Amino acid sequence: MSDSPLSFLERLSLALRAVGRILTDPGFAADLLRIEQGTTPAAAEPAPPVLREAAPDSALQLLTLLQQEGRFVDFLQENVTAYSDAEIGGAARVVHEGCHKILRDYLQIQPVREEAEGARLTLPTGFDPVAVRLSGNVVGQPPFTGTLVHRGWQVTEIRLPKLTENRNVRILAPAEVEL
Repeated sequence: MSDSPLSFLERLSLALRAVGRILTDPGFAADLLRIEQGTTPAAAEPAPPVLREAAPDSALQLLTLLQQEGRFVDFLQENVTAYSDAEIGGAARVVHEGCHKILRDYLQIQPVREEAEGARLTLPTGFDPVAVRLSGNVVGQPPFTGTLVHRGWQVTEIRLPKLTENRNVRILAPAEVEL
């Protein structure tokens, strides 16, 4: 568009289009009123995040591996109220060993933050709120200074075994029948 002033006919055409939009678009009318009053138009609402379906196959495959090596599902499905703390502790040790082996064999897991827990750190403007959750008295805008309570965990590599075409991933552990 040139910097020269609009002609009368160009201004009239613009005014007629604006009137039409004012009558059909309440948001446009409200923004125009704010401009006329010397205030800024309302900030556009951010678009809602796009949600995608999570494919369950990998999650179910990992749960199957945790069951095979650590009896993870058996442990969680068991009603432990009838057992002593010592009995639960003994079972937890077996579950822990098996599940730890699966994590070590199939996933590369590393801390989100490298600093030691208890360290003071400053989060700059633009820090990733998915990787760092703020707690406590959160007010204002970054940078934020606080104490690292938990380093967080992230998966940096996944090495799950390939599945055969006919594998039903919903079967976490087959029923066992002794003959």
